[in-house]
Amino acid sequence: MTDLPTSLPLWDAPRARGPIVWDQVIPGSKSITNRALILAALASGPSSIVDVLRSRDTDLMADGLRSLGTSITEETTTRYHVEPAELSAGSVYCGLAGTVMRFLPPVAAFASGPVEFDGDPQARQRPMQSILDALRTLGVEVENNSLPFTVNAGEIPEGGVVEIDASGSSQFVSGLLLSAARFKNGVTVKHVGGRLPSLPHIEMTVDMLRQAGVQVDVSENQWTVHPGEIDGKTWRIEPDLSNATPFLAAAAVTGGTVSIKNWPRATTQPGDTIRSILESMGCAVEFISNGDAYDLAVTGPVSLQGIHLDMSDIGELTPTVAALAALATTESRLTGIAHLRGHETDRLAALTTEINRLGGKCTELKDGLLIEPAELHGGAWRSYADHRMATAGAIIGLVVDGVQVEDIQTTAKTFPGFENLWEEMVG
Repeated sequence: MTDLPTSLPLWDAPRARGPIVWDQVIPGSKSITNRALILAALASGPSSIVDVLRSRDTDLMADGLRSLGTSITEETTTRYHVEPAELSAGSVYCGLAGTVMRFLPPVAAFASGPVEFDGDPQARQRPMQSILDALRTLGVEVENNSLPFTVNAGEIPEGGVVEIDASGSSQFVSGLLLSAARFKNGVTVKHVGGRLPSLPHIEMTVDMLRQAGVQVDVSENQWTVHPGEIDGKTWRIEPDLSNATPFLAAAAVTGGTVSIKNWPRATTQPGDTIRSILESMGCAVEFISNGDAYDLAVTGPVSLQGIHLDMSDIGELTPTVAALAALATTESRLTGIAHLRGHETDRLAALTTEINRLGGKCTELKDGLLIEPAELHGGAWRSYADHRMATAGAIIGLVVDGVQVEDIQTTAKTFPGFENLWEEMVG
């Protein structure tokens, strides 16, 4: 992977001088917030969304829906009131947000005129053709096969059965399912192709559809959404567990104890898997009652153990786990994540390049990474405009002198103010 320009600012990752002991409140889940926004916009009545995550990705989703005519009112900075409306022609800027570029095109099928989509330069490289071809099969006219593209709406599309290769992203399936109840005949999505990644995100979509009164039938690699109304309701957004993982990693690599407030005991978020990952790497993990809810506390070990792990369902955790693996005392092999080559950047190439740049020993595999123990040194850690690459560099910087993370501000994609909280934690 070639170096990016070095004109972007470098942030001196704070070095921990001892075990970190810290309690952290995590903002709401991006994945749940953006799904709730879609369902509220398509609902038959008004909705409230409570504990909204305010970040670049979620603001882009709200702005995209507003451009199509949906009324989204900020009652507070973290509470929205959503009034559905007749959808109209508009223009959607996706930034680098996969949920926006994959979830909003099916919504645009119900607009009264053409809807134009575009995004950041890197977004034009992200896979899109699978979902756009699926929309064509369902009766929607789409110009072009990647950003920028235009959805030309007309009458309400018929819907029906569509086969899709979603091995590149589970968001292709979720994007179709979220709007499917509004198609005349509903939609049946059949996944054909390689292994389906990030299945928990599809389970999250199905769970939220059912909460909104939509009938969904599920069998292996097939989902049927029956036509009908989507209920308006109050959505309460859980903390974003994937955004919590760097803070828990801080306990793991410094031998400290970090608690995350209000961790859900039952959730569809893939980030919850970090609990078992950290235990496997030698950490102590426990729930602590705080009245009506629970906090999750992680205490790091004397030395961190490597891990052999199929991460096909939890690919978004790869940068955090790779950073942990680069600091572990034994080998790690992370597999099932070939689809990460189509994320905000090619995360497998990026992680390999940056770990090795700091003296690590990371080998890119066909479907993952092999990370072997090595003594790391300071240097620049490129972020590639990828929020999770940036937080991975911050983790390594806790225990390696002189790590400088390029463009830490890219974390605002899902976690505005991350660097300030991180500096406060390290003290």
